[in-house]
Amino acid sequence: MTSFEGYIDINKPQKEVSKIFANPDNLIHYQDGFVKKELIRGEAGKAGAVSKMYYKYGKRDMVLTETIVKNELPNTFIANYHHKHMDNSLTSEFVVLNENKTRYKYYGSYTRISWVIPKLIAIFYPKLYRKQAEKWMTQFKNYVESR
Repeated sequence: MTSFEGYIDINKPQKEVSKIFANPDNLIHYQDGFVKKELIRGEAGKAGAVSKMYYKYGKRDMVLTETIVKNELPNTFIANYHHKHMDNSLTSEFVVLNENKTRYKYYGSYTRISWVIPKLIAIFYPKLYRKQAEKWMTQFKNYVESR
């Protein structure tokens, strides 16, 4: 339906970047509206693990279900996300540029959008989905580099 990709270079070693990425307690620092992540089944951080992710945007609450498809950190992390109105997958890759610099490459794809407003956005303004991803990646970079 709609997809996006990009990358951002982070001035920290790959293992440090991926360690921060892997810790759900850090999400509150770079994902707007994040409240908590709750393991539903499986082993946290492992392929097959299913978690609920809770977000709050003003008076609106949102719950996503994350299913980890592949976790080969510090290199690659792939997960699927389900919401009552949409499904998407996200691949994150952490590439060593040098001993103190990591490229965070991301690929996202929305496979189902069933709600009218997001569907219209995907058709007429597909760059908005990419813009949100870029915002979170910039916030992630800033958070990692500030530690």
